[in-house]
Amino acid sequence: MFQRQQRSLTSLELSPEKESKSHLIVMLHGYGSNEKDLIQLAPELLPECRYTSPRAPLQLDHEMYGWFPIGFTPTGLSVDPDAVKEALKQCITYLEEVIVSFRPPEGKVFLLGFSQGAIMSYMTAFTRPDLLHGVIALSGQLPESAMPEISSPELLKTIPFLVLHGIYDDILPIEKGRAARLWLEQHTLDLTYHEYPVAHQISGVGVTTIRTWLTEHLPR
Repeated sequence: MFQRQQRSLTSLELSPEKESKSHLIVMLHGYGSNEKDLIQLAPELLPECRYTSPRAPLQLDHEMYGWFPIGFTPTGLSVDPDAVKEALKQCITYLEEVIVSFRPPEGKVFLLGFSQGAIMSYMTAFTRPDLLHGVIALSGQLPESAMPEISSPELLKTIPFLVLHGIYDDILPIEKGRAARLWLEQHTLDLTYHEYPVAHQISGVGVTTIRTWLTEHLPR
């Protein structure tokens, strides 16, 4: 049963079967979506985990939200680095709140982000790796022009990453996923990368991959 919570960001949450010391998975939706999106995957993942899905702070339309504005130009997408930094600040504040509320093991969470939510997951890992057990980046890309300074390269190396991307993605082309793979191979020690014959979406096989990866990476 999903429960709505009001923190610094409105969110939906799914409690685990057993409440004590559950691992916490924070789900960051993409541009134009909302908190009701990724949380629908939770019942297909691990029942022993707690899931929370915050609504991004920027309202675009009715029930459509984003983490930061996107500009559409003849040469591609553009972003305002200052707006990206503000979105990251709000995301980190939310993570700190839920860590205090739920006290997950070691005071850390897993981040699962889709599209723009994957960008937010990358940026959080690059700036606050101390908050994370791992990152699941789905159909995303590196922050590129808004790339933050890596706060702790040695700590970042210890963060496991799962990156999934659709070969036929027409929103963020497969080259974006491959570029993220190449960068992460140089900066992390635990990277799992998969491509699937799908568009800008999460496939059923991808959900199985996520579940298996989480099972292997939950701290015991």
